[in-house]
Amino acid sequence: MTTVPYAELARVTRSGFVESRHLGSVVVLDPSGAVALRAGVPDEPVLPRSTLKPAQALACLTAVDAAGAGSPAGRALTGAALAIAAGSHTGDDRHVAVVRDLLTAAGLGEDALACPPDWPEDEPTRERLIRAGEQRRRIRMNCSGKHAAMLLACAARSWSTHDYLDPAHPLQRHTAAAVARLAGTPVATVAVDGCGAPLFGLPLTGLARAFQALVRAEPGSPEARVAEAMRRYPEHVGGWHGHPNTDLMRALPGVLAKGGAEGVLGVATPEGYAVAVKVIDGSPRATTAIALSALAAAGAPVEGAGELRRVPVLGGGEPVGAVTAAIDWTAGRTRTERED
Repeated sequence: MTTVPYAELARVTRSGFVESRHLGSVVVLDPSGAVALRAGVPDEPVLPRSTLKPAQALACLTAVDAAGAGSPAGRALTGAALAIAAGSHTGDDRHVAVVRDLLTAAGLGEDALACPPDWPEDEPTRERLIRAGEQRRRIRMNCSGKHAAMLLACAARSWSTHDYLDPAHPLQRHTAAAVARLAGTPVATVAVDGCGAPLFGLPLTGLARAFQALVRAEPGSPEARVAEAMRRYPEHVGGWHGHPNTDLMRALPGVLAKGGAEGVLGVATPEGYAVAVKVIDGSPRATTAIALSALAAAGAPVEGAGELRRVPVLGGGEPVGAVTAAIDWTAGRTRTERED
């Protein structure tokens, strides 16, 4: 009658020795919306972290649309700008230019961003800035695209901008409602994300439903526009070099992918399959491999991303093992179900 808390999702093998194991939960929805596969406890609420950004971008888009899609704000939140609002960029100069354009459209400067200053995640850019004597900046922080879109939405609706991260702010109430609608479940908890924005907790199954809703939305709808922007500009969802979300969307055209801190990932295919992953130790290194293995087990066509199903483990700079999925699908079932 009891439920096994978490399933083994991935193993780390070095020189033929299992060095580490990652436990957690995963759920796969088939194109009809039914749960095809589950392991661990996918009905347990999780904090999606940046995996929730597509839903937050959707809230910004619908807020801007309410002010007039043909307005300056409506014209600004399209294409690469909408993708970066839904993404976690790496601080490349091209990313910064898009974020700055969003702020300009809102009539605001970089000082309006309430995310913390940070170095860019893109290593060559970070090294160049450090050599030049630059300091951490808010606009280089990986969440600045989301924050700029939030400010644009506030400006479009004549909402205050100094307190836009307050959970009681009209934008954040609008966002919470959008998240619940997209996931088909009430928000389980409200926390503070690493960037300072309100973070809306959901069951993992609800997170998978949110991704499925984005890829199955009617063409031209706000949901479809968010998904299309992310798929058309995957380098603004992540980065140009070695970013797992970008690499996955490039390897499988039409797929939607967004990961978050603490081992969370959501993926949906153009056929309508969707998967959500939570690695309970918080490591993200295996999430893409886990998601792809789960989708393949459910029958989704993910053959084009075979290289992403193994993360090399290095020894002396050379591959000596790999991080691979090892999902125990029985761990999501009750003891009675297993005995039956």
